[in-house]
Amino acid sequence: MKTNKYLLTALLLMICTNLNAQDNLTGRQIMEKQKEVSKLEGSEMVGTLKIINQKSRERIRKTSIAAKSYGDELSKRIIIFLYPADVKGTGMLVFDYENKDDDMWIYMPALRKTRRIVSSEKGKSFMGSEFTNADISTPNLNDFNYKKLGTEQVGDTDCWEIESIPKDEDIADENGYSKRIIYIGKKDFVTRKTVYYNLDGELHKILEAKNIKLIDTENKKYMAAEMTMINKQNGRKSIWIIDEIVVNPNIKDEYFTVDYLEKQ
Repeated sequence: MKTNKYLLTALLLMICTNLNAQDNLTGRQIMEKQKEVSKLEGSEMVGTLKIINQKSRERIRKTSIAAKSYGDELSKRIIIFLYPADVKGTGMLVFDYENKDDDMWIYMPALRKTRRIVSSEKGKSFMGSEFTNADISTPNLNDFNYKKLGTEQVGDTDCWEIESIPKDEDIADENGYSKRIIYIGKKDFVTRKTVYYNLDGELHKILEAKNIKLIDTENKKYMAAEMTMINKQNGRKSIWIIDEIVVNPNIKDEYFTVDYLEKQ
């Protein structure tokens, strides 16, 4: 009986110690863990992008997405539009670097031409949606200052409230916002919501992440199967839904080239 009591006490102490350690994490450390749990070695996805205007009229676009990690310093992603006809074959190739500016290219089949997206275009709309080109890549953690503001409930999830501010005006201009408030689950480190403020400091957009799935049980990797970006200034919103996903660390490197982008 005493042995059971000692075991229970030890277990409670271990749980409390773990919770205290998590509560002592800095804003930067929480963001690092958030990035870690969402980073897959490789994946292939089929998705639906819904673009909804102020009058609730919908445009539907189907996408094929492949992504691969090349260690801690580089990730690559390619997005190909499959439907409708007016965007079919349009594609974007993204090289996400850990310690330098990302490289982004877009292929327009009507022009039969690939062009590089320059830094000044990263804050612009991605294919007419409320997502921006910058949203398609992973933010460089070193470009922002992070502060843990407290905790807040998002739905039924206890979250840390993290303030993210660009380190200088150039970074702010490039990304198109002056500040983000990010809500990250305390148990799984998955982002549940992000609030964006424009360059004038006004509330601009809210990103809601839903249908959180554990897609790699072995490595404890999570993904939101539905992301809704709501523009609070113009009344528009865009919803990106992951219809299918396959974890594939051995995805071909040739997919992540401008040559492959232009063949679609």
